[in-house]
Amino acid sequence: MCQELTKVVCKQLADLDNAAKVLLKKYPSNRLFAFYGEMGAGKTTFIKKICNKLKVIDNISSPTFAIVNVYQTENAEQVYHFDFYRIKTLEEVYDIGYEDYFYSDQYCLMEWPEKIKDILPEDTIIVKINVDTENQYRIITF
Repeated sequence: MCQELTKVVCKQLADLDNAAKVLLKKYPSNRLFAFYGEMGAGKTTFIKKICNKLKVIDNISSPTFAIVNVYQTENAEQVYHFDFYRIKTLEEVYDIGYEDYFYSDQYCLMEWPEKIKDILPEDTIIVKINVDTENQYRIITF
C-alpha cells in the first residue's frame, strides 16, 4: 500500500513548527525517521523542532562527532538523534549497536541516512528537505 506524499513549504523558520506537527500527526505510531537533504538544508534545525514537539527537555545539538545523541523527554522517554555524515563503513554503525536503538520503540531521527541505506529498517519514514535557492524556502516532503 502506497501512502500519498505530504509536502510542506516553509517560507520562514517559524513554519518548521507546523511541519513538525504535521509529520508527527501523519505518523503517530512510527518511530524511525530518515532525513535527507544537502549540507545546510536544515535537517538539524527541523529535528530540533520535532524534538520540541516531543517535549525533549535536553539541549538538542547535532551529534556530528558522537554519531548519536540521546535526549530525555518530559515523560522520561528517550529520543535518539543520529548523524551518520562522518561514518566511513557500516562496521562503525554495528559497533555503536544500532539495532538497540532502531528496535527500541523510541524515536530515532537520522541525518545522512544514505550512508546506512543497506541497514535502514523497512518501516523508516523518509523525510526530504529541499531548498528553493531562489527564495530560500524549505520544501519538506514525507
